[in-house]
Amino acid sequence: MSFNDIFKSSFLESVSEFSTMDTLIGMLFALVIGLFIFVVYKKTFTGIMYSTGFAMSLVGLSLVTTLVIMAVTSNVVLSLGMVGALSIVRFRAAIKEPMEIVFLFWSLAVGIVIGAGMIPLAVIGSLIIGIILYVFANRKLGTTPYILIVSCADEKAEESALNLIEKSVDKYIVKSKTVNASGVELTAEIRVKDAATSFVNRVNEISGVSGATLVTFNGEYV
Repeated sequence: MSFNDIFKSSFLESVSEFSTMDTLIGMLFALVIGLFIFVVYKKTFTGIMYSTGFAMSLVGLSLVTTLVIMAVTSNVVLSLGMVGALSIVRFRAAIKEPMEIVFLFWSLAVGIVIGAGMIPLAVIGSLIIGIILYVFANRKLGTTPYILIVSCADEKAEESALNLIEKSVDKYIVKSKTVNASGVELTAEIRVKDAATSFVNRVNEISGVSGATLVTFNGEYV
């Protein structure tokens, strides 16, 4: 087979059947909306550790998906082969936060919609999703939960500590209680009033209490 035969092949002719302008416009919108998703993810992130690599992958995912869908929609034969090729793709990255799944599917959906030529749908839909996520992520739905750990020497100190905690917080639930030769250790989930934590000092001053530790954490509660 010569080079002339290669350039005359029907394969190259079918590949060349696409619009350069449409491709550039689609990739540009995919980039802009991908960056919008990146900003929303950064502003609404509430997890333990922010990953810049995952945030940037949202932009790349929207671009790659747009490119793939453009190729599929431009050639029926290619679309059939693409189904088989993509069936062997497996994602091995662990999802640390449930909201990360939302952003992954959002980027994929944007790429699919733009690749299919429905750019207004991608723009309007992304604006609605972004506003909803931003509003709910920055809305304080309840008080911050804390974990209070109190080390008591005896039962009398334990009762005094619980009475003071009950008067100082909105709500408390004893999660665990450990009794050994050195005394009693209580672990309680509490909801404080107006983020006031000075009561922990008074708990530590109770006779028989050897220590009090207050820890905040990012938990999911109904």
